[in-house]
Order: sequence, then C-alpha cells, then structure tokens
Amino acid sequence: MGYIKGKDREQINLLPECIEDYVEENNPVRVIDAYVNSLDLDDLGFTHGQPGDTGRPPYSPYDLLKLYLYGYMNRVRSSRRLETETVRNLEVIWLMGKLRPDHKTIARFRHDNPEALKKVFREFVKLCVRLGLYGRELVAIDGSKFKAVNAGDRIFTEKKLREKIARLEARMEEYNRQMDEADRQEDTSSTELTKAQIASAIASLKKAKTDCEGYARKLSESEDTQIALTDPDCRLIMSGGRIEPSYNVQTSVDSKNKLLVEFDVTNNALDKNNLTPMATRSAELLEVENLTTVADTGYDCGTDIAECVMNGIAPHVAGVDITVCIPCDEAQTEFLSHVNGRTVYLPDRNIAICPMGKPLYPSSYRKKPGDAVFINGRACSKCTCRCVNGRQKEFTRAMPFADFHKEYDDRNLSVRQVRITPSRKLIRLRKTIVEHPFGTVKQAMDSRHCLMKGLRFVRGEFSLAFLSYNLKRVINIMGAKNLIAAMQG
Repeated sequence: MGYIKGKDREQINLLPECIEDYVEENNPVRVIDAYVNSLDLDDLGFTHGQPGDTGRPPYSPYDLLKLYLYGYMNRVRSSRRLETETVRNLEVIWLMGKLRPDHKTIARFRHDNPEALKKVFREFVKLCVRLGLYGRELVAIDGSKFKAVNAGDRIFTEKKLREKIARLEARMEEYNRQMDEADRQEDTSSTELTKAQIASAIASLKKAKTDCEGYARKLSESEDTQIALTDPDCRLIMSGGRIEPSYNVQTSVDSKNKLLVEFDVTNNALDKNNLTPMATRSAELLEVENLTTVADTGYDCGTDIAECVMNGIAPHVAGVDITVCIPCDEAQTEFLSHVNGRTVYLPDRNIAICPMGKPLYPSSYRKKPGDAVFINGRACSKCTCRCVNGRQKEFTRAMPFADFHKEYDDRNLSVRQVRITPSRKLIRLRKTIVEHPFGTVKQAMDSRHCLMKGLRFVRGEFSLAFLSYNLKRVINIMGAKNLIAAMQG
C-alpha cells in the first residue's frame, strides 16, 4: 500500500505566494498584531516612537514589540533565538513582514524601554476592564522568587566577606611557608611549584583580599546588608528551600478569570509592606473605590492593614485576627506616619501601638516618668518583627511617650479601633487565584529566571512576561477572532 508521501522539494510553489496565507484567521499571532497596532507607542514613551528626519531609518518599535510578545508567549525570550525565529518561523515571518533584525537590535529594544513596557501592560489591563473580563471585587496578592543573573559566590554578606578574607590569609600563609622552604633548599626541582609560580599565586591572593576588603568597606558605609557583583540590585532570598540571588515579584490577580491586575519587582526577602501599594494600585486600575483583597501570613503588618481600611480596601490576611487603630477623620492620614516604624503611645487609652500596628498593653511601670513596659505576648509570639525581647516579650525600643503625648494633643488626632477578621472562605480561595499565573509563567512560558540585570530592567522584562500571560489567557477565554473584533470596535 505504501506510505503517505510529502511534497516534492523541487517544486516551485512550496509556500503560498501571499504572506497573508502563512497564518490562519484564528491564529493568536493575529491578536498580537492587532493589539500592538492599536497602541500609540510614541505616547507611551518608546524610543524611536516616531522616525527621524535624517539618518538611517531604525526598526519600528511596533515590529520589535510584536516580536517580543510572540517570543514570550512561545517560550522564546533570548534575543539570539528570536533572531533565528525571524528566519525559520512562518508565524514570525508573517508578523515581521520578512524583517530580520539582528539580536543586538532586538536586545537593545527591551533594554531601552522598561517603563514603556510597563505602560503597555497597563493598557491591556484597561482594555480588559472595558471588556468586562475582571470581576473587580476580589483580588489575591502574593509574591514569588525568581532567580537573578548573579552566581551565588558573587554575592556577599559581612559574614561571608570575613570568612573569605580569613581563607585568603590562610592560603597566603601556606604559600609563604612554601616560599621559605624553597629558599632553604638548594635543589628546587623536588618542590611542587617554582618560586615564580608561588609568587604569582601570592599576588593573586593579595589582589583578591584587597577586593574583599574594599567590598567590606563599601558594605559598612551603606545601609545594605549584601553586596552583589554581577547584578547589584539582587539579594539572597530563600526560594524552594535554597538561598539564591533572586528578586521578589509581587502580583495582584483578579478572582474572576485569573487575570493579572498589577505587579511589581522588589529585592526584599519579605512580602511585608507590599499589601497596601499593591491593593491601592489594583483598585485604581480596576476603577473601583471598594475592593476586597486576600493574602497569606507574609503580609501580616498592622499599619499596612490599617492603611488598606482607610483606602476602602477590605484586607483578609491568613492567620491575622487583630484590632487596628485608624483615624476617625479620614483626612488625618498623617497619623499613619507616626504609627509606622516606631511605637506610638495613645494616652486616652493608655496603650501603645507597635511598628506592626498591634496594641501593646501596660504590664509594669518603672521609676522614670513615661517609661513603662508594654507587652502583648499573644501577638508578639506570631510576629515577624524583631523589635521585642523573645523571652519576656517586652518592648525594648525607647518609646518617647512625653514627646508624642504633646504632638498627639497639638494635632488633635483621634483614632478608632477596627476589628479585622479574615474570611476562611476567601483564605481557602487564595491559592486557586494567585498561584495560577505564577505556575503558568514559570512552567508553561519558561520564565523561571531573569535575563536582565537591575530592578528597572527586570520590571520591564516581567512586563513582557505578564502581558503575554494576560494575552494568552484572554485568547483562551474569548477566542482570537472575538478579541480582535473587540480591539477594533
């Protein structure tokens, strides 16, 4: 009977004569083309948004943005691999109109437009809001670690520097001992290394020690606790049971269709203090005044929760059932600046509010006026802040009661207590909402690690990754044809 045979390679019409016939009508690549063409890239701040009057014509940012979106949607993030795709991939050939930019031009576009790429991501969020794809009622906030472009042995803490300097000194002493032994021997042929080799090794060790001492001085003069040599902005962060140079990527995900609303890239190991900025920006993008947000225990921060309540956001943080103090007058937001970061004494209630926003109750008084011991054993036992003595649960920072008492009275501030009790139902839904994008981006889109260096550029890189995720998600929900029609309508 024989086998199914392919076409003759020597025939003339191997491909359709018209490039338009390379892709079908419902191909997702047409969505990329339609969406990018609907944008005003000059208004969004892209370089070469308008061609110049003189000089060699540059590649259009529209074409390069289309290329990157296609690459991120199809597990191709490298500029060199994208250059290869422009030659062999029919979809890319259609998308680019047979243009073949080199990898340096492709990489330069991503490097030069990080802020503009973030604006493109937000423009698509606004489009999805108009299409009714967001529920605009509940968002889940979480963070995940992404490995940075920095080897583990190229990032140092003060302890690691001290240990490395000690090892270098020990090796230098050993080489000096070998040098002295070689000097005492008349016949040096039996020694493992010649005097010249030993001297060269000692010089290398001295240079390495000098460099480490310079890093130690730079670290002591700055407020940072770590110094990275390849990517200065990354930090050692625990991820999957391993401590690696990484970035902490924060996301806000809507519960209706698991679409990303907002994201941010930080180098903080903890998620604390990210709840309010992520929730408030999400509410702005979704164009709602009241929003419910759910997060895990890593976002346990009383001042953060209080600020959410003041901004019309109902926070549900897993395992956090607390009473927070907020101003009675919503215009008196300056109160938060006094609560956040230090202990505040409320004289009318005779309690103190710790930097985490939780109440501390008086347990004993000392001889000095205004110097008391305020504790909250139940709250402090589960708290991530290191401002208390772990044994007695006594607050050890100096509390300027008298100074704040006067400031409190002069500003005529009044506060009210609000009970925050998380909903068990929402806490159970949290993982099903917020883990979906992270899993897709890391596994299905092969974006487990960063390609760029520096916070500014990594944000631009994740703008492409998360925009590609939202595009794929909306195509699966609406279909390519319907989405293109909605964009054009």
